[in-house]
Formats: sequence, C-alpha cells, structure tokens
Amino acid sequence: METSAMIFDLNSVSLALVLGLIFLVLFEMMRIHFTKAQYPPGRRPFPFVGTVPYFIKDPMGSVRSISQFGELSTIYLGRKPAIILNTLEINKEALVQEGSSFSGRPVIPVIEWITKGLGIVMVTYGHTWRQQRRFALHTLRNFGLGKKSVEERVLDEGHYLVTEMLKDEGTAFDPQHALQNAVSNIICSIIFGDRFEYDNKRFAYLLKILNENFMLTGSPVGQIFNLVPFIKHFPGPHQKINQNATELLDFIREEVKEHRQTLDPENPQDFIDAYMLEIEKQKSHEDSTFHEENMVVSAADLFLAGTDTTSTSIRWGLIFLMDNPDVQERCHKEIVQVLGYDRLPSMVDREKLPYTYATVHEIQRCANIVPLGVVHETTQPTKLRGYDIPKGTMIMTNLTAIFSNKEHWKSPDTFNPDNFLDENGHFYKPEAFVAFSMGPRVCLGETLARTELFLYIVSLLQRIHFSWPPNSPHPNMDGILGLVRYPEHFEIICRSRDAKDRQ
Repeated sequence: METSAMIFDLNSVSLALVLGLIFLVLFEMMRIHFTKAQYPPGRRPFPFVGTVPYFIKDPMGSVRSISQFGELSTIYLGRKPAIILNTLEINKEALVQEGSSFSGRPVIPVIEWITKGLGIVMVTYGHTWRQQRRFALHTLRNFGLGKKSVEERVLDEGHYLVTEMLKDEGTAFDPQHALQNAVSNIICSIIFGDRFEYDNKRFAYLLKILNENFMLTGSPVGQIFNLVPFIKHFPGPHQKINQNATELLDFIREEVKEHRQTLDPENPQDFIDAYMLEIEKQKSHEDSTFHEENMVVSAADLFLAGTDTTSTSIRWGLIFLMDNPDVQERCHKEIVQVLGYDRLPSMVDREKLPYTYATVHEIQRCANIVPLGVVHETTQPTKLRGYDIPKGTMIMTNLTAIFSNKEHWKSPDTFNPDNFLDENGHFYKPEAFVAFSMGPRVCLGETLARTELFLYIVSLLQRIHFSWPPNSPHPNMDGILGLVRYPEHFEIICRSRDAKDRQ
C-alpha cells in the first residue's frame, strides 16, 4: 500500500512539473508575442534564450541579416530586447541629437562579474562616468595624447617592431604577439611609465590572457553566462574569464604598489601617479569616485582598450595587404617617394600620402572589428521613429550595415582604398566612417588609435614586404567573433625592402 502511495506521489509530482513547464513555456511565448509588438521587427526569438542561438550558430551571418528588417530592428539577448540602429541617419538621431538619452551602459553580467561596476568603458552614464572620463582624458593629454611626444613614442616603438618582424626574415611566423606588444607598449608607457621587451615572458603571458578574455567574454561561454549568471558559483570554462581578469588586475596592483614607493607629488610620471594624487586631492569631496579599486579597473580599461583593438585592426590589415599585393606595392611606392627608406613618417605626412592614408581607413572599414559597436543603454524613457523605448533598453550600432551600405561607398563589398579618395586622388573621409562611434560615448582613445594605425602601418610598409607562405591555408574572412572580431590564426613571410629594392 505504501509503495503504491509513493508511486502515486511521484507520478503527481512529475505531472505537476510537466504541466508547470508547459505553462511556463506558454506564458513565455505569450510574453514574446506581446513584447515583439512594442519593438522594431526582427527574427522571432526562442523562449528564454531569445535570438542568442542564431548568433552562436553563425555569428557574422546573423549580424549581416539584421539590417533586412529596416532602419531599426530588434534582437533578444535572452529575454531582454536590444534595438539595433542599422543606418547612419538613425545613429546620428539617437547617439548625437538625443545623446544623453542613449549614452548609458547596460549591466552585462560577465563584465560586471570582473569589474564590479568600476572603471570607465562600461560604467553607465552619470556622475561616476563623467568624473572618470574627464580625468582620464585630461591625464592622457597631459602625458602626450594628441601631441608630438606620443607620436615620437609610436615612431620609436615602430623601429623596434620592424626589427622584430624581420628577426626571422623569410620564415613564416604568426605576427600577433609582435603587433600586440608594440601597440600595448604605447598605452603602457602612458599608464605605467614603461614599455616591455618583446621577449618578456611575463608580459607575453599577460597579453595572451588578455586576448583569451576578449575571446571568451564574447563567445558562447560568455553569452551563456549572461543568460544564467548564477553559474559563477559553479566550475566550468567561464571560471577562466574570472581567473584571467584577476591575474591582470593583480599585475596592475603590483604596478600601483611600486608607484606608491617612487611617487613624486611634484612630478607625476604617468597615469597611475596622477590618479594616486587625484585620490588625495578628492578625499574631502563626498561625491568623489576616486579610490584605489577604481584606479586599478580604470587602468585595466585603458590597457585593454589601448592594446587589443588597434593591434587586431593591423592584423586584419596585413591580411588585406597580402590579398591585394597591388595595393601594398602602390602604398610602398608612395611612401618611398615622399619619405625615402630612412626618414621616419610623421602625422603631418598624411596629406602627402593620400593613397596610404586611404588604405589605413579602408583597413578599418573592412576589418570592422566591432560589428555591432559597443552596447549603449537608454538612460530614460524616450521615443525613436514612432517607437516608445523604455529606460534601460539596450541599443547597438550596426557598423556592419553602415560599412557595407551602397549609398555611402563606391566599393562596399571589396577592399578598395578608392572608397576614401575623391575624383582628384585626394583623401576624404565619408560621413559614414564611424569606426570610433559618435556622440558622448565616442571612443576615448580615438586620437591615440589614429596615430598608431597610421604611423605603424606606414613604418611597416616602408621597410617590409608582406606575403603569404606558400600553400598556406587562407583564414575565413568572417573571423572569430568575441568582444571584437578577430582574424583566424594566420602566418606571414616578411622580407626587408632595403635588401630587395636597393640591389
């Protein structure tokens, strides 16, 4: 009798669970139906996980399909809708004309897990963001951003980079570490007051885990974490994200400790020195957001942003230049005609190198390293093209659609520097070139990135010929979509232009 009762109870519980699950799914489907009516069109989301499965299956294919729904469309990150701005005009209307309403940042669980809501890049629009961004811009300018001193640092590093790239001349190698180290050394000189040699194993390891975290955070591992963040309490591949972030932040804390011992209040040497002095200065202000942990995370933000995006753009650039040897040769000839082989380039040379300067911009357009931009969030209820958009709605810029729009580009689907040249062969920048975003959240490091991209690429093309190794597999041009869009692993062969052209 007791056994029969137990079986009955188990059956009842199982039936209740099944019915509860069916009710939950039906309720979610009804919620989706009514939610979709309030937002711009888009692919039909799955219950609970939204449109995430499409992006996991085919990331870039899914990104390219978004604009088919019109100037505004919607994707669903789990149960949360995100509105995609698919045209230049709608982006200007939202991010510039209504900038204060569209300049927030959403709480993204995987980012919140490792930053604790601190720093600059992912802090929401408000007092903290204003204080930290204003201080960062002021301090970066004090230490050379936009001035000749940073240009000189890039040129010095460019010399080391060319030497490193030619170290194994004629032998196939992966250029990722050399490029990442060279780019990182510029922001490191501003934040930490020092650069790191290319054979520094500790720094090479830090660059490796930095790259790994950019990949993991934007990969299915990171997307699943954002859907079910309570898994942070359990083992799994997501724990690598936190482990890597902890190691990077510990590295910065060690730098802070060393800076504290050498700090000269009358002569700050770098960003960390300046931040420590600002903490002391702001101690009496109740609304101050300056404290040591914010310093550590802000330094990490600048370090990450100043390392990965520019080096990734140059890596894509090498692929485009090797795929288009005629462009590479034309750039080299133009550079040599203006600079010769020995004179270092300068930012003032941009006007004298219109084709090369156009090529640098075309690399950025085709690299398209952040296909949906850096995510924004509405800071208050607002309207856009007839839609009522609630406060806290995620907003994304479809750079993929803007960079391939036939209305803006002569050759939208191919790598062609003529996209940035007028009928007289002079450089011009179309309004649709918005690689650094627009409005209040425009990229903090735009000036530095522009300087590095131009000077590094000119320095490399002046002295080196790049080619594919014989019979090497060509990387898939969709790349790998993490927080940024990376090229697949590839190798190159470098040959000195000095040896080749002076014989």
